[in-house]
Amino acid sequence: MPKARILLLEDDANLGLIVQEHLQFHDFDVRLCADGLIGMEAYMEADFDLCLVDVMMPNKDGFSFAREVRARDLKIPIIFLTAKSLKEDKIEGFKIGGDDYITKPFSVEELLLRIKAVLKRSMGTGLSGSDIAEAQTEFDIGSYSFDYHRQILSRKKSSRRLTPRENELLHLLCLNLNQTLMRDTALKRIWGDDNYFTGRSMDVFISKLRKYLKDDPAVEIMSVHGQGFRLIVN
Repeated sequence: MPKARILLLEDDANLGLIVQEHLQFHDFDVRLCADGLIGMEAYMEADFDLCLVDVMMPNKDGFSFAREVRARDLKIPIIFLTAKSLKEDKIEGFKIGGDDYITKPFSVEELLLRIKAVLKRSMGTGLSGSDIAEAQTEFDIGSYSFDYHRQILSRKKSSRRLTPRENELLHLLCLNLNQTLMRDTALKRIWGDDNYFTGRSMDVFISKLRKYLKDDPAVEIMSVHGQGFRLIVN
């Protein structure tokens, strides 16, 4: 099996080399870049399986880099590294499309576990094989059509390609149509964890799905206080 390729953006030379060497020791192929501009050049030149991005960098910061990547690729996992611990910064990272967020100082062992967890989720759906085999994959949601395998939500002559997490979340809502999808169930299946920050990330994705479905007044994603969400089609 080929090594997973990681693009590492870190302007602290010492930390960058430590992380690079540790990940290489654990059989990852790592390209280290000192700022966002160099990192974008590397990203455009080669294929990577994951981006590990420091937020505070010269020339181009990590959030700007991530926005450019997300404009080109909705699927590649992005993990932010930062000395910032403000909730607002973490939420901003998730809004951009980050998959995880680790605050400095961190142990390289923790980082390795986070990387493996994110790569595992990106290579699968978060559901078991039997669940996938048995689950319905095409849905009518009011005047919308949702194709889970193609990640397409369409209505009349317009269609939208969903991001992997939008796709998984809408799929779970459809499988539980008119029933409550419990928050912890969705978080563990899609995000692999149900902590505060993944919970806020899911709220962002729920808001996006509501926006996508807003043109049909018969369709609603209702919040069930203290429990989760319910997709209702009247």
